[in-house]
Amino acid sequence: MVIIGGGVIGTSVAYHLAALGWSDVLLLEQGQLSCGTTWHAAGLVGQLRASEAGTRLVQYSTQLYERLEAETGQSTGFRRCGGVTVARTPERMAALQRTAATAAAYQLDCELISPKRAGELYPIMETRDLAGAILAARRRPGQSTDLTAALARGARSAAPPSASGLRSQGSSCGTVPSQASAPPRATIEARSSSNCAGQWAKQVGDMCGSPCRCTPPSTSTS
Repeated sequence: MVIIGGGVIGTSVAYHLAALGWSDVLLLEQGQLSCGTTWHAAGLVGQLRASEAGTRLVQYSTQLYERLEAETGQSTGFRRCGGVTVARTPERMAALQRTAATAAAYQLDCELISPKRAGELYPIMETRDLAGAILAARRRPGQSTDLTAALARGARSAAPPSASGLRSQGSSCGTVPSQASAPPRATIEARSSSNCAGQWAKQVGDMCGSPCRCTPPSTSTS
């Protein structure tokens, strides 16, 4: 397996493949780990999603991130702090009430609170125009670059290597050619590859003959 992209998604794929017993895995990154779209991600891990499947997946992620530092020795910056979401209009408050009901159905800690309570939790906030708020006690932030490093370390400890400075040039017939920042080219034969290239995923997909329906990013791929 060749993984294209060394951000938090690519390293997570490598980590989980290693956990499943895969030993023949190579992760390619054109720069250095987390140097693409990962490094500027806010890192806020809110557990409630639009579907139950999405919510359960994020719940698993929080469990993984909580144990990852102890497992790898690499700090993740992951901590519990909670989060407050506020409403200024009755319509927005109704939406937050639906959110709280959904959270209760998924056994998530989410509490409807008053504007006064929201101000106590976040003292610099103006609360006189608020209709209400909700408190998600288990919303957690993490440092995206640190999480990436921890996932990569966990993957390496189980065997999969990574190679920086390699840029995918396309694939055909199970072969993923790659080019270092300077010649010569290298050809890597693999049965399958995983496109984890973030904002470059469309270009990588097009090179591999798998057109992506996403809107092309404006950022240059150079």
